[in-house]
Order: sequence, then C-alpha cells, then structure tokens
Amino acid sequence: MKISNQEFNIKGTFYTIRSAVESDAQNLSEIRVQIDGETQHLDREKGEAFMDVYDFEQLIKADTMNEKNLFLVAVVDSKIVGFSRCEGNSLKRFSHKVEFGVGVLKDYWGYGIGTNLLKAAVVWCDASEVRKITLHVLESNKKAISLYENFDFETEGILINDKIFADGKSGNTVVMGRFK
Repeated sequence: MKISNQEFNIKGTFYTIRSAVESDAQNLSEIRVQIDGETQHLDREKGEAFMDVYDFEQLIKADTMNEKNLFLVAVVDSKIVGFSRCEGNSLKRFSHKVEFGVGVLKDYWGYGIGTNLLKAAVVWCDASEVRKITLHVLESNKKAISLYENFDFETEGILINDKIFADGKSGNTVVMGRFK
C-alpha cells in the first residue's frame, strides 16, 4: 500500500516520510545493517538476517501491492535515515491486524522520525480495515514504550528472558497492541 508524502522540519532538519519504492533497496540494505549495529533494542545483531538489494526490491514490490502491508521510509537530503513496516497476515483469523516495526539511524534520533513513522502507520491503519496494531519492544526501552502508550498502545503481556544479548544478559519483551 502507498501513502502520500509528508514533510517535516524538526530542529532545523527537513525530512520526508513516504512509501518505499524499489529504487530505495540499496540504501535500505545498507542502513538496516547499520541500525542493527547501533542499538540493542532491535531483534538482530549487526549483519544477521541480511537482506540484499534483491530482497528489498521484492519486499517493497510485495508491500506496495498488498493492501495489508505498509512500508515507509524517512528521507533527509535524498538519504534514507529510517523506515517502518506494517505487515498484515493473509490468514482470515489474523486478517484484522498488522505488526509494526521501526528503525532509525542513531544520528537522527531526537528529530521525531520514529514518532512520525508511527503516526503515519496509525493513521493508515485507522483509515483501513485494520482493527489492531501489534508490536514487540524491549522492556528496558522505556522511551519507546512511553511513545507507544501515547498512541494508545496497551501492554498485552511480557515475554520473560525473551532475548539474549552478546554479553550473555537477557531482556524481557513487552507485547503491545493498539485497538481501533
């Protein structure tokens, strides 16, 4: 699915949030690896589950054609600095919901990019047949949890010792949902 472009100017940084297009594939392949290496808040270690240009081209093509999926990018000076996805499910019993995920380059934290990617996804969901948005977030990521709560997400459960980090420590995952 596609949305209309949205323009923002936060703290003097101009950026656009728009639907991903196939020509974004190279940049997405590169920044996904970089983002994974900049934070422990995501599921992957740097370089894990690598997606190359072809993988991203196919994903973007499929998401654009699928009314239950939304792939957004945040662009500063023609460079992608963040992205989000809402992924639906073709099974009838789950067809009412999508799963949300987001990533933003660390140099662009604090400019409302993650917030505006989430807001665009919520607006899209509210205007569609989607009745529930789900997501997973590390319990230690208090800033993200607070953001999600500001968008009416509720905690549905906690997965204990759900992730193991490179240092051997574990983290709990909060399962959250937003209902239409």
